[in-house]
This record gives sequence, structure tokens and C-alpha cells, in this order.
Amino acid sequence: MQYFKKLMGDRIYLSPKDVSDEEIQKFTEWMNDFQVTDYTGKSAQIITLSGERQFLENMSKNRENRSFNIIEISNDKLIGTIGLEHFDWIARSAVLGIFIGDEDYRNNAYGAEAIKLLLEYGFKYLNLHSIRLDLIAVNERAHKCYLKCGFKDTGKSREAIFLNGKYYDKLHMDMLENEFDGDYIRNKNIK
Repeated sequence: MQYFKKLMGDRIYLSPKDVSDEEIQKFTEWMNDFQVTDYTGKSAQIITLSGERQFLENMSKNRENRSFNIIEISNDKLIGTIGLEHFDWIARSAVLGIFIGDEDYRNNAYGAEAIKLLLEYGFKYLNLHSIRLDLIAVNERAHKCYLKCGFKDTGKSREAIFLNGKYYDKLHMDMLENEFDGDYIRNKNIK
């Protein structure tokens, strides 16, 4: 698979998402793994190759989404995905979504690096004022990561997520443009 180094970091880069057989295979595998889907709210869904192909094709056609593959620099390996969606151009806001699908790359700050790259892109290139996200309360690892990246807790919806026979709170977080302080994109021309 060919990737493009749109947003370069120190250990990873973000490549615009494209639809290839290899990518469809990998994402279908990940979206059928409870280690991934329990935290993305997709565990109840059945994900097939054809269904994932259709989802990825629709996503790549939607000009409002800014979706990227997370690629390790040293070996050009696909390890996850990140993106901004649900844009409100009047309020200058969007929603961030991310997951590290490859279990060998979890708990090693690859997600934090990808988030920082996307935050810089969102605030400094897309002129967003607010980037927000939601997560299941039991995902303590992600919550700590988001706090480390500068997100603030803004509230919760009580027992809003049903998973494995139980209800869990949904946490809400956001970051405003004036709260972002970082210079993470290594391949930009104008500093």
C-alpha cells in the first residue's frame, strides 16, 4: 500500500485515508476485535469486508471528513486511524476520533503523537475554534491520554453507553484553540 506523508511527526505520520484491499482487510480485522471495538462503540456491529469497503469508500468521498491512517515512520506500517468529522464551520468546531488497531503499538504514546499532529492541523490549518470528543468512562487509558494532550473534561452523559450487558457513562471532552500550544508537524514549510 502506498502512503503519503501529509503530517509528519517524530515516530509516525498521518497519511490521507484511501481505499485499498489491504486497508479494508486490516480495518475489518480491527473492527471485529473487542479490544478495539469496546472503546469505539462498535462491538454490537457485524463488520464484513464488503461493509467496511463501503464505509471507507463513503468516508473518502465525503469532503467534510479529514481522515488519516496512522503510519509508523520506520517501517511504513499501518497502526491505526484518526480523523476529524462532524464539522460545524459557523461555530468552527469538529469531533476527533482515533484508535490504535495494532496491539503492539498501544500504550506507547503513538496515539498521543497522532492526536497532537491532528490538533495542530485542526487549529492552525483548518482554523477550528473547538475540537471535542466523547469516550466511554471505563476507557481510563484514553482519558489519561486526552488529558495529557490538553483536552478538558466538559461533562458526562450518565449511563449513555450499553456494552456487554451494562450501562456506562459517556465522558465529554474538548479543547479550544487558545488552549493548544504545540509545534508537532515536522514537515511544514512555513514555521
